[in-house]
Amino acid sequence: MNRVVSRRTALLGGALATAGFVLGGPPARAAVPGESNGGVRVMPLGDSITDGYTPYPGGYRVELWQRLAAGGYTVDFVGSQTNGPAELGDHDHEGHPGWRIDQLDANLDTWLGQSDPRTVLLLIGTNDLNQNHDVANAPARLSALIDHIRTDRPRAELFVATVPPQANGTQQARVVTYNGAIPHVVAAKGPDVHLVRMYDALTTADLADGIHPTRAGYGKMAAVWYAALRAVPDSLTPLPAAAAAAAR
Repeated sequence: MNRVVSRRTALLGGALATAGFVLGGPPARAAVPGESNGGVRVMPLGDSITDGYTPYPGGYRVELWQRLAAGGYTVDFVGSQTNGPAELGDHDHEGHPGWRIDQLDANLDTWLGQSDPRTVLLLIGTNDLNQNHDVANAPARLSALIDHIRTDRPRAELFVATVPPQANGTQQARVVTYNGAIPHVVAAKGPDVHLVRMYDALTTADLADGIHPTRAGYGKMAAVWYAALRAVPDSLTPLPAAAAAAAR
């Protein structure tokens, strides 16, 4: 699929990932949990929803990693954080509970330098909205964060998700407004930045505490991420050595 088309058509992915796909086969496991298992470096980047802080440590990463392994993809989740259950074969990630966009931005150089991801899965903004932190400028902060990632890793494939719904009415209204701006932000960033409509895959029935997904909700998220990655084959293909060196 042409990457420009995949970005502009927004990679809805939930139905695409589940239709005709049955998760099967034993999940591959990292030699040492939480450390590299080789393959394409994928950085899950965000807040507690990426971490899976509550109620399911590992969150969407558990089923996403299993889907990738069952699909024959060799991936290495990367990041400075590590958590998750035994069935998650690679525990590394860059999910930080309670963090806002600006807090991620302030640490990017270190994280990207340490992990050197080929692909980044970005879901951020929930805490900006819930903390009522200059909400009107949250899309501009997201735009700056994307630019920062692109400057540091210009050959990386970057997937930018809309944030899931919330049960609180005031917070939900902020989510709708913020999500409405994200497609316009992503559309201006070039063919290697892809919109993932995560919000559309979940309802408030998929939330454990009004904010964080249930285990089933995280499974729906994994299906969307998996479809998005498969729609952009370069995201699951390592850069040639010379290109990778030039991208740093």
